[in-house]
Amino acid sequence: MTQTIRVDIVSAEAEIFHGDATMVIATGEVGELGITPRHAPLITRLKPGHVDVLQENGERQQFYVSGGILEVQPQVVTVLADTAARASELDEASAQKAKKEAEEALSSRTDAVDVSEAQAKLAQALAQLQALERMRRNLKH
Repeated sequence: MTQTIRVDIVSAEAEIFHGDATMVIATGEVGELGITPRHAPLITRLKPGHVDVLQENGERQQFYVSGGILEVQPQVVTVLADTAARASELDEASAQKAKKEAEEALSSRTDAVDVSEAQAKLAQALAQLQALERMRRNLKH
C-alpha cells in the first residue's frame, strides 16, 4: 500500500479540496515544491499559480491559487489561499481579459499604487492561464 498524506486546500470562501495524496506540487516563492508523505515540517508563502494533488489511484487534481500559505505537518498539507479554484473551473476568457487590462494599466503608469496593483493582477491572470495550460497538457498524457 502506498503511503499518503492528507491534503486540505481552503480559500476565504470555502474548502476546495480535502483528501489523501501521494504528492502535492505547488509554486512557492523560491520555486516549485514537491511534498510527499513524511516530508519535514514547513511553512512557506505561495505565489499565484498551480497546486497539483497526485492521488493514490494515479488521478491528478489541479487547482489555481492566488497566492497564500502552504503548511506541511507530519500527517497533513494545508494550503490557505485568498482565492482558490479547480483548474477545470477557470474561465480562460476572463483571465485573458484581466491580463489585457493589467497590461494596459502598466503601460499607462499613472501612480505607484496603481502599478503595483496592476502587477499583482497581471501575475494572477498569468497564473490562471498557466494552470489552464498545465491542465490541458496533463489531459493529453
